[in-house]
Amino acid sequence: MTSVSARRMDGLAAATLALRASAALWYLALVVGLWVFGYYIVTLYGVSALRGEWTRWNTVLPAGHGFNPGDLGGNAVLGVHLFAAGLVSFSGALQLVPQIRSRIPALHRWNGRLFLLIALIISGSGLYVAFTRGAVAGHYMAVGNTLNAVLVIVCAVLAWRHAAARRIALHQRWALRLFVLMYGVWFYRVGMMLWFVIHRAPVGHNDTFTGPFDIFLAFAHVLLPLAVLEVYMVARDRGGALARTGMALALFVLTLAMSVGIFGATMGMWLPRL
Repeated sequence: MTSVSARRMDGLAAATLALRASAALWYLALVVGLWVFGYYIVTLYGVSALRGEWTRWNTVLPAGHGFNPGDLGGNAVLGVHLFAAGLVSFSGALQLVPQIRSRIPALHRWNGRLFLLIALIISGSGLYVAFTRGAVAGHYMAVGNTLNAVLVIVCAVLAWRHAAARRIALHQRWALRLFVLMYGVWFYRVGMMLWFVIHRAPVGHNDTFTGPFDIFLAFAHVLLPLAVLEVYMVARDRGGALARTGMALALFVLTLAMSVGIFGATMGMWLPRL
């Protein structure tokens, strides 16, 4: 092997290590944010349900979208949706831990089945609530959430089919797509608070969610994380040293931005409501 080839191999190895490290850092920040969000859901909605304080659901959810006396079916579907969201905030992150996949494969398989089931439950119940009770954050957000739900169902079905057929590489790709799509509403909140922190004001936002930023985020909270994932998988699987280094730097910057959004959502949206 020539010295030039050796340097190229060393550069590729270093770039690969940097990409793995940046992906791990992104994942760690995501887990922290998801678990804070899960704590918020369990504390606000779960604890109040156990205490019979159903009207506390309306602390955040606007009139007609939270607990509606007399609407047994709608309240039940909403409760299932919230329960599933809280559960997947904690359990879903375990699917990306490689040590669990390699050392406790049974846990990975059963937790994965639970994740797929929750994906279908959340999507179905979310669509039901949206179409029977109207859009919480405007019509653009309703379209964006419908797109999110449809993509979640498609990815869940394909991830399951490839896993059942033992096409593991394809299964992992569709499972990753499902993973980022499942947390669309989380990305929405984090993205909104990041924007507000940067501008120190709700620029491009209004109460009817028809501002320029509202329209952008209604679709970006679904499509932007998915696009980043696609670029990441291309760089990881087929990219050279330059592509992997660039993706590592991009992921690092995105992790910093996401962390700011998580902090803003935690301090300005979640903890004050508990």
